[in-house]
Amino acid sequence: MGRVVTEAELVESAAAERAAGRTIAFANGCFDVLHVGHIRYLAGAAHQADRLIVAVNNDVSERALKGEGRPLMDEAARAEMVAALRDVDYVVLFGDRTVDRLLQAIKPDVHCKGTDYTVDTVPERDTVKAYGGRIAIVGDPKDHSTRDLVAKLREDA
Repeated sequence: MGRVVTEAELVESAAAERAAGRTIAFANGCFDVLHVGHIRYLAGAAHQADRLIVAVNNDVSERALKGEGRPLMDEAARAEMVAALRDVDYVVLFGDRTVDRLLQAIKPDVHCKGTDYTVDTVPERDTVKAYGGRIAIVGDPKDHSTRDLVAKLREDA
């Protein structure tokens, strides 16, 4: 089971993992209602390196991305759920618009994004290239979404 850590703890842990010769993959998202698309994305990311770090949008940044009424679950609950997944080693909350700052602090070997991106459309592409990392597109086709699940639940209610 992974651990929810602060950004300072994450930087320290990532340095220790590197010193032990392990590679690091990094993934991020809101993970508001955990679904099979999230599981497949994180499993694909975990296969890219020895350790997987997942950055979870905090409540303020998710609301800015997804709109009023979101998140459905608070940041602590979302971080705890993601950390409970067997493929995840570390979870950190973040509030920036992108994960550029975290990438620069940690410099993971691989920055993983879902199949709704291409290597050329990843917002943090230039940051990853600048420190010599690589980008991997992982997971299954983007045909699962929290938005669709919420709509279905509202229809069925």
